[in-house]
Amino acid sequence: MLRRKTVNSIFIIGLSVLVALSFFLSFRWYVFGLFVLTWFLLTLFGSFFIQWNYHLVSLHSIRSTSKNQVAITFDDGPNPQFTPLVLGLLKKYNAKATFFCIGKHIEKYPELFKQIIREGHTVGNHTFSHANTFGFFGTDKVIDELSNTIDIVKKLTGLNMKFYRPAFGVTNPSIAEAVKKLGLTSIGWNVRSLDTTPRNEKMILKRITTKTKKGDIVLLHDTSAKSIAVLERLLLFLEEKNLKSVTVDQLLEQKAYV
Repeated sequence: MLRRKTVNSIFIIGLSVLVALSFFLSFRWYVFGLFVLTWFLLTLFGSFFIQWNYHLVSLHSIRSTSKNQVAITFDDGPNPQFTPLVLGLLKKYNAKATFFCIGKHIEKYPELFKQIIREGHTVGNHTFSHANTFGFFGTDKVIDELSNTIDIVKKLTGLNMKFYRPAFGVTNPSIAEAVKKLGLTSIGWNVRSLDTTPRNEKMILKRITTKTKKGDIVLLHDTSAKSIAVLERLLLFLEEKNLKSVTVDQLLEQKAYV
């Protein structure tokens, strides 16, 4: 898998070679342009495709597991309308999940957040604001966002969260540096439901069930009625396939709190 430092090193060396050769050979301008464009596109896609592990390493699944387990994860809560419905379904089907929560929502709905933990689920950091411009924040601002959410949860529950789910799945050097400095573990996914898109319930469920196998991490959101409907059908599917939904820390055998 490509890594930012490797790509940058290759780019610098390659560009230096091209410049040196240009003193002896005649190159069209577009040769340099294509070289720079390739580097730019690799960096761009590496920032938006978390599975590339381009800027930082995230944990997306565990292929080596012998256990019939998957991890369902929820982003963007807690939500007062839909999170209780999610919790009800998880209890009904004896399933556990991981909730990557937004700090400002935790502040607004502290009792709901504590209910998630009380019912045996794992919680993780999904930034404080989940701002649309989060990918443009500098390292210090990213650290402030993540630290603020960590502090809120620690004060509220005594838990020191270690898991982090990048907002929008976007990573970059600033986020990578912040995660490193805070000693967090980045959690990705390998089954993306796309439940926040215009796709209907049937399409979303098919997308999940045709891909999900033991060791997978599934991404959902506890923010819509559509996701709730998909969740119940997904839990029924897992029962039929003898797959159990567990928390991310249980699936990956990682510590969720420090």
